[in-house]
Amino acid sequence: MIVELGHFALILAFFVACVQSVVPMIGAARGWRGWMAVGEPAATAQLLFLGFAFAALTRAFVTSDFSLSLVVENSHTAKPMLYKIAGVWGNHEGSMLLWVLILALFGAAAAWFGGGLPDRLRARVLSVQGAVGVAFLAFILFTSNPFTRLEVAPFDGQDLNPLLQDPGLAFHPPFLYLGYVGLSMAFSFAVAALIEGRVDAAWARWVRPWTLAAWVFLTIGIALGSWWAYYELGWGGFWFWDPVENASFMPWLISAALLHSAIVVEKREALKSWTVLLAILAFGFSLIGTFIVRSGVLTSVHAFANDPSRGVFILILLAVFVGGALTLYALRAGAMEAKGVFALVSRESALVANNVLLSVACFVVFIGTVWPLVAELAFDRKLSVGPPFFDAAFTPFMVLLAVILPLGSILPWKRATLGRAVRPLTGALALSLALGALVWTLQTGRSILAPCGAVLATWLVLGAGADLWQRTGRGALAGRARRAARLPRADWGRVVAHAGFGITLFGVAAMTAWTVEDIRVMQTGETARIAGYDVTLQDVREGEGPNYLTTRAEMVVARDGDEVARLFPEKRVYPVARMPTTEAGIDNGVLRDLYAVIGDAQQGGGWAVRFYVKPFANWIWAGAIIMALGGALSLSDRRYRVAAGARRAPTASVPAE
Repeated sequence: MIVELGHFALILAFFVACVQSVVPMIGAARGWRGWMAVGEPAATAQLLFLGFAFAALTRAFVTSDFSLSLVVENSHTAKPMLYKIAGVWGNHEGSMLLWVLILALFGAAAAWFGGGLPDRLRARVLSVQGAVGVAFLAFILFTSNPFTRLEVAPFDGQDLNPLLQDPGLAFHPPFLYLGYVGLSMAFSFAVAALIEGRVDAAWARWVRPWTLAAWVFLTIGIALGSWWAYYELGWGGFWFWDPVENASFMPWLISAALLHSAIVVEKREALKSWTVLLAILAFGFSLIGTFIVRSGVLTSVHAFANDPSRGVFILILLAVFVGGALTLYALRAGAMEAKGVFALVSRESALVANNVLLSVACFVVFIGTVWPLVAELAFDRKLSVGPPFFDAAFTPFMVLLAVILPLGSILPWKRATLGRAVRPLTGALALSLALGALVWTLQTGRSILAPCGAVLATWLVLGAGADLWQRTGRGALAGRARRAARLPRADWGRVVAHAGFGITLFGVAAMTAWTVEDIRVMQTGETARIAGYDVTLQDVREGEGPNYLTTRAEMVVARDGDEVARLFPEKRVYPVARMPTTEAGIDNGVLRDLYAVIGDAQQGGGWAVRFYVKPFANWIWAGAIIMALGGALSLSDRRYRVAAGARRAPTASVPAE
C-alpha cells in the first residue's frame, strides 16, 4: 500500500510541477500577483510529494520488499542496513528520484527564503525551476519508474553492486547531486533575468549563494569519490580522468568561474553577459554529466545505466533547456551592457583571467571526454583518451591559475600599479621559491613536478595569508588580530578556500612525483625491503563477511626494527552478485600513507602483493575539505544570503527593449 501511495505521490508531484512551471510565468508576464504567488505553495507541495515518494521507496529497500523490481535488482536480505539505504540511490531509477527530490528542495528553498526578491523575478525563477522538474519527472515516470511491480516476488534479491557497498559511495552520490542540481538555481536565475531583461548587482548577490552552495557540495562529492577510488579500487590512484569523474569535474570548474565572475557583476556592474552565460553553461555541464552517466555512450565503472533510449531522452532535455536558454541569451545579450570600466592591471582583469583559465580548462576536459565518441561516430575510429593527454593539456591552466589567484585577491578594483600592488606578496614569493629550491635539492635527479607543486602551494597559502594581513591595516599585532576577527566571513572564506586549493595542489604534485610502487610475489612469513621499510606477509586467511567471502592478509611493516603498522588488505567475493572487489590495507599518516593490496594465489606458491609508499596523500583530501569549509564560511556571511540584496535598492537595471 505504501508503495502505491509513493507512486501516486510521484504522479501528483508531476502535475504540481506543471502548474508551477506555467502559472507563475503567466502571472509575471501579466502582472497578476495572485498567479505569481502560486509558485511558492506549488514548490512546497512538490517537495512534500517527492519527499513522500522517496520515503516510500526507502521503506521498500529497508524492509526488503521484493515485490518491487528495483529492490530485487539492487538489494538482498543479508546486506547491511547502511547499504540497504544506500541502495535507494545506488541505481538509475532511485538516483533519478533523489535527483528530482533535491531539485524540488532547492525550488522550495527559493520560495521560503526568497522573500526579498522582486515578485516577478521570484515567480519566473520558480517557474523555470518547475519546468526543469516537469521534464525530469516525465523522464522518471515514462522511462525510469522506480515503483514498477513484479507479478511474482522472489524470495531474495540480486544484491547491490559490490563496488557501491562502501561508506564513501553511500554518501558520494547525494553530495554530487546537491552540487549538480544546485546549479539549476543559477540556471533559473539566469533565464529569469534574461526574460525580465535585467542583470544588476542585486541579481549577482542573489545568484551567488546558490552557486556557492552547489560548488561546496560538488567539492565534497568529488573529494568523497576520489577518496573511495583511492582505498577501494586497489589501484593506488586518486583520479583516473574517467568520463564520469570528468562529468562531475566540469561543472565544478564552471561554477568556480561563475562564483568569481558574479563578484565583478556585484562590485563593478561588469561582465554581466559573461556571468549569465556561465550560469547557463554550469547547469548545461550538469546535464551533460547526467547524460554521460546514464546513456551508456561512454564506458565507465561509475555508470548507472546502459540504455541508449534513456540517453536520447536526456539529450533532448539538454537541447531544450540549454539550447533554449542560449537562444534567449543570444536575443537578450546585447541589452546587458557593462557599466563599469577597468584598467588592464586591476582586480577585474585578474578575475577575467581566472574565468578564462577555468573555462578553457573545462573545455579541455570536455574535448578529451567526448573525443572518443566523436572519433567513432565521425571517423569510425576507436580511440582512447587517457591520463597522459589530460595531464599534459590540463595542468598548465591550473599552474597559471595558482599563480594569478594571490595577485587577483590583493589587487585593487578599477585600476592598480602592479609594483605597488604586489609589494605585500614579496615575502610570500621569496619563501615559496626558497621552499621549491629546498625540495629540488633534497630530491636531486627526480621529477621537477614536486618542487613546482611546493612553490605553487606555498605561494597560494602565503598569498592568502598576505591578503588577510593587508586587510587588517597597520599597527600592533593585537590591533590587527582584533580587526581580522571583525573582517566579513566572505573574506575569511576566500582565504581559506584559496589555501585549501594550494594544499590539494601540493598533495597531488607530491603524491604523483614521489610515490614508490613495488609489485612482487611473497610467501607467507617472507620479508621484503621496500623503500626503507621491512614488509612481512604475516598471514593470509579465508573468512566470511555479512554478504561476502574474503581472503584477508596480515602484513607487518617495520622500520629500523620497530613496527610501524599492521595492514589488512582483503580480496572479497560477493556470491550473490558474483563479483570480486579489492580492499586496500592503508596506514594513513600526515606525511605518508603505507598502502598494500593482496592479489591472487600463485601457482608456484605465494601471493601477488602490491605495496606503495604515498607521500602527502591525505593532503589532497584535506585541501578539498578546507576548500569546502572556506565556501561554507563565505556562505554564512549575511551579506550573501538570498534576501540580502533586497536591503539595497536596485541601482542599475537594463531594460529588455
